[in-house]
Amino acid sequence: MVLMTGLRELQRQRVHDAISVAAIALFLERGFDAVPVTEVAAAAGVSKPTLFKYFPTKEDLVLHRIADHQGEAARVVRGRAPGERPLEALRRHFLDGLARRDPVTGLNDHPEVLAYHRMVFSTPSLAARVLQYMSLDERVLAEALAESGADGLTAALVAGQVLATQRVLARRNVDLLAEGRPLAEVEREAVRAARHAFDLLPAGG
Repeated sequence: MVLMTGLRELQRQRVHDAISVAAIALFLERGFDAVPVTEVAAAAGVSKPTLFKYFPTKEDLVLHRIADHQGEAARVVRGRAPGERPLEALRRHFLDGLARRDPVTGLNDHPEVLAYHRMVFSTPSLAARVLQYMSLDERVLAEALAESGADGLTAALVAGQVLATQRVLARRNVDLLAEGRPLAEVEREAVRAARHAFDLLPAGG
């Protein structure tokens, strides 16, 4: 029974990945709005109803990569080391992401990653959904900060500032790379900018 369950999950993941790869390739080639969902389903070798079982909306075909990071800041705060302040943990996590060149930090010069960022932020429906994700992230981060001892208002204010800071830093990195700046050069600037930005955040976190 365990083996069967594992095989089913593996098959589901394969179908999920096949749909995602087909969708991203088509969207990057021709634009998000120019590609109908039926064409994505055909390219992935599945029916349209099957596609929607895995991705409830067309936007989800793109934004699941961002959704995978939802709640990450709150998890960092809750999982921080004993004695480590929440903002210290968040700073460390962002700097570690830069060192890994995690696409979510904007510090990744792979052509597909840069094209993905351009598509997301130049397509109104995708950009609007990103803001929805950020609003939810802000709320759960505020809850985590409140659990660590901050009062409700302070927690909400710090959460908003942290996520805005991370967004600005990531977009700056994407923009610098899009200008053709060398990755190593942008990385040095990104690290300095991140340290400076987190230093500006209030001590209440």
